[in-house]
Amino acid sequence: MKKLLLSTFLGLGLTLSGTAFAEDKVTYGTNWLAQAEHGGFYQAVADGTYKKHGLDVTIVQGGPNAANSALLIAGKIDFYMGGAMEELSAVEQGIPVTNVAALFQKDPQILMAHPDKGINTFEDLAKLDTILMSKDGYLTYFAWMKANFPGFKDEQYKPYNFNPAPFIADANSAQQGYLTSEPYEVERQAGWQPKVFLLADAGYAPYSTTIAARNELVEKNPDLVQRFVDASIEGWYNYLYGDNKAANELIKKDNPEMTDGQIAFSIAKMKEYGILESGEALTKGIGCMTDERQKAFFDAMVKINVFKADTDYKKAFTTQFVCKGVGLALKK
Repeated sequence: MKKLLLSTFLGLGLTLSGTAFAEDKVTYGTNWLAQAEHGGFYQAVADGTYKKHGLDVTIVQGGPNAANSALLIAGKIDFYMGGAMEELSAVEQGIPVTNVAALFQKDPQILMAHPDKGINTFEDLAKLDTILMSKDGYLTYFAWMKANFPGFKDEQYKPYNFNPAPFIADANSAQQGYLTSEPYEVERQAGWQPKVFLLADAGYAPYSTTIAARNELVEKNPDLVQRFVDASIEGWYNYLYGDNKAANELIKKDNPEMTDGQIAFSIAKMKEYGILESGEALTKGIGCMTDERQKAFFDAMVKINVFKADTDYKKAFTTQFVCKGVGLALKK
């Protein structure tokens, strides 16, 4: 009888120690096809970081036909790769979602120009005849450019069809892009490196590649949110500074068109420009957000009539899960 009781006690002890607990199943929807810009999340899957935090995470890949933001709202996925603009828009629409971490301190949005046209500063872009950009870009950062720099005008705008050929052919043009993507493709196709201007370094400074969650989850299960945020942050440090081969293989499995060359370029640019590590993140860890930074961006968008002045911008984010120095020790 004593042996039976001892055996039962030991079994219970093992269960309480965590070795027999079932991991919480979590889904994270990305905003596009798998790429190095999602690397930290794939890293945390590949190297067991999520499991270490008691999570069984499935990454739901985004893409042109995906609707991951809608799946978040509907409660079909737990977290979504959002951004400052998206969640501010959600507040205005009464959609109960909020950002719980911002992995990218700098939005990788860029404008690029030809290297031999005397375009040496961001302000010089106003000299060009054409700026190829999406309609969303025209309504947001181009409106911000017109409000903050002399010389930019509506006549420069031409729709960007996500093909660099018109930009390559027109030396008097600029084109929007992503720091980690379009410059690589232009050099591959044209054989020359474009001049690159990061909008964040010119003052257009939304947080990006966020972790967005439904308010209900944040309020009812903050422990799960904290564990997912912490594990994702650790995943990013391990991806940037550790062995990321397994994560890159997962990326290429989800997105077979992704190449090793593109991945290496993207990682190098994220490090060079401080996309994840700049500002408060340097001392308080990747993922950090502050009210001051959020308010400054919100005020800038109100000035150009993107958002209403009476919008409660604080509903778009919470800082309770970040800026705690998580993962800093992993940086090598």
